[in-house]
Parts: sequence; structure tokens; C-alpha cells
Amino acid sequence: MNDNYRKKGPKILTRTAEITSLPENEIEGVRKTEQQFSFRSNEYYLSLIDWSDENDPIRRIIIPSVDELDERGEFDPSAESANIVVKGIQHKYSPTALMIVSEVCGGVCRYCFRKRIFLDTESEIVEDNHEALDYIRNNPQISNVLLTGGDPLMLKTKQLEHIIEQLREIEHVKIIRIGTRMPAFNPYRILNDPSFIDMIRKYSTKDKRIYMMTHFSHVNELTDVALDAVSELISAGAVFSNQTPILRGVNDNPESLAKLLNKLAEAGVTPYYVFQCRPTKGNFKFSVPVEEALSIIEEAKMHCSGLAKRVRYIMSHKTGKIEILGKDEKFTYMKYHQAADINDYKKFMVFNKNPKAQWLEDYKEPASVSKMI
Repeated sequence: MNDNYRKKGPKILTRTAEITSLPENEIEGVRKTEQQFSFRSNEYYLSLIDWSDENDPIRRIIIPSVDELDERGEFDPSAESANIVVKGIQHKYSPTALMIVSEVCGGVCRYCFRKRIFLDTESEIVEDNHEALDYIRNNPQISNVLLTGGDPLMLKTKQLEHIIEQLREIEHVKIIRIGTRMPAFNPYRILNDPSFIDMIRKYSTKDKRIYMMTHFSHVNELTDVALDAVSELISAGAVFSNQTPILRGVNDNPESLAKLLNKLAEAGVTPYYVFQCRPTKGNFKFSVPVEEALSIIEEAKMHCSGLAKRVRYIMSHKTGKIEILGKDEKFTYMKYHQAADINDYKKFMVFNKNPKAQWLEDYKEPASVSKMI
């Protein structure tokens, strides 16, 4: 553990010009990309990069690339903006509300599916907590609230506690989830702030837990320091689940994915979702075709314990969360895990195989549709 980071945390970098390790032949392309898509990281996370390896997975996650200027895709492929009911609140699935409480992250992932938050002048974050909380109070079907962004841990602990305290006063809100990548990007945000750990201990009670929805994408992010941060929060009563997209050049082989899933489970972090990479502008270089990704995930699970293979392979489509179940010689099988339209819930879909398909629309019409009993 770096003693300097324990005192004041790692230095934040917002320009690639501050990175002295960038190879000369990449600088021009990196700076060109940076003009369109933000860069943000810190000394700790950049220290995880092996600069002698041009295919280093952490480098691919955080360093801009000219491939991001590929125009394919859109900025809101899952139509999140269509589910905004009041400023900063998305309500797509009946029991779950999303509060977008921050438009800043500890680092900007190059595959981010919410690039629009960093680009749009019209912010989507909560500006009036009263309006957002009133919406939740007035909708008793909402049993859990996900605080997201950006990253909620970019808020000061007092700001975050103010929101959580009010949510805890709403009887029908049973679960509060905090979606964060901070244990991967900057675990010192947690370790250097005892007040945050105390806040989790206060509000993560025996009958109403706070869930930390982490986002570790590669085993190299699970450093000793990151695991220290996770351990502190588990001791304070938080429950951990992890989600990651399957990403070309990062975790798109069975060995690296199995290592990630196993180490998460060993640390007490439930592998929750592996997402299909959303077709957001700039993300094409990270996208793995659905059927290839399915093979990778299933082979990785062969090398995992039962606890590590609880993960589901999910496409977060505008119509709902679609679970990719399996394939055979002719067909690929999917079902709705969550649905925006209740009539789609439990819908079971059989598609003719398409090795190039990267999103639901690539499959055209299903070969058959039925309802699971």
C-alpha cells in the first residue's frame, strides 16, 4: 500500500498530457480522441498498467484510442432517456428506480455506455432531491433504489448520506444499491474516509442491506488495496455484487474471465452480470459477437466453483434485460430477465444463429417465441 496515497489519495489526471509513459507513436491519436471523449484517471489506476505490453488490459480500459472515433452506434442505445420520469430518476422496471446522482466518475472507461452524460450540456443528474425523493415516496411499487451516475462515490460522504438517510425513511424502499467503480479505480476513496465506512455501517442494517454494485472488469483490478476496501465495507455490513461487460482485449477469453469470477467469489463479491457490450458510439472495438461471447462465458464457468458461476449473461436492451441462455447447432436461445413491458416478461425467444450478431436487432425476427411457464 502506498503510504502517500493513504495520506491524501492518488493524484487525479484529467489530461493525457500528464501521462509520461505514453509511447510517442500513440500520442497524436490519443490526443485527437481526447478532444471528443473525456479522459480521467489517477496515479493509482495508471500504476496497474504494464506499459511494455501494448495489449495490457488496464491500458485498454482507460487510455483513449483512435478506434473510439468509429461512428457506429448511438449515444443512448438502451433508450435510458425514454425512462426519465423526473430529472435524475429513471424508472423502467416497476420495483426499481435509478437515481443518477453524479455526472463524474473516478475514471472514464473507454467503453462507457453513458458517454452522453459527459458530452451533453443538458444534465440528467438529480438536481432537486425533493422532487426525486417525492417520486419514490409516491410510488410504493419501488422496493429498491440504485444510486448511479457517473459514480456516487464522487460525492462527498455527507452528500451521499443525505440521500441515503432520506431513502431509509421510505418504508417501501427495502434495498439501496450503490453502483460504483471506485473500489477498482481508487480504493483509497474508501480506505481514507472512515466516515464513509461508518455511514455504510449505520444504514446497512440486518433487515435492510446496502448493496455495493461494483464493476471489476479484469482480475488485475483486484489488487490487495482494492480487496482491503471491499473487506472494510463487508465488515461494515455491505453486500457486494459485481457486473462487467465482456470486452474485446480485456476479458474476452475463458482463462481471464474465469480468474476474474473466481477471485471475486473468493473475496465475497458475487459475480452478478456479464453484460453484452452496448452499441454506444466509440465502443465497437470492445464489442464481442453474442454467440462468441456466450461460448467464452460458458467455457469460463467450467473452470469456476458454483459460487463463481452464478453470473448471468445479459443484454441490457431498450425493451428489457434479456438473458442469453445458450445455443445449439441451429439456434440461439434468450429470455427476458426483466422487461419494460410486463407482457414481455418471461418471453422465451429462439433465433436462427448469426455469428456476427452483436445486438438484438442483428437477429431480425425470432424463429419462435413462447412464454416460459
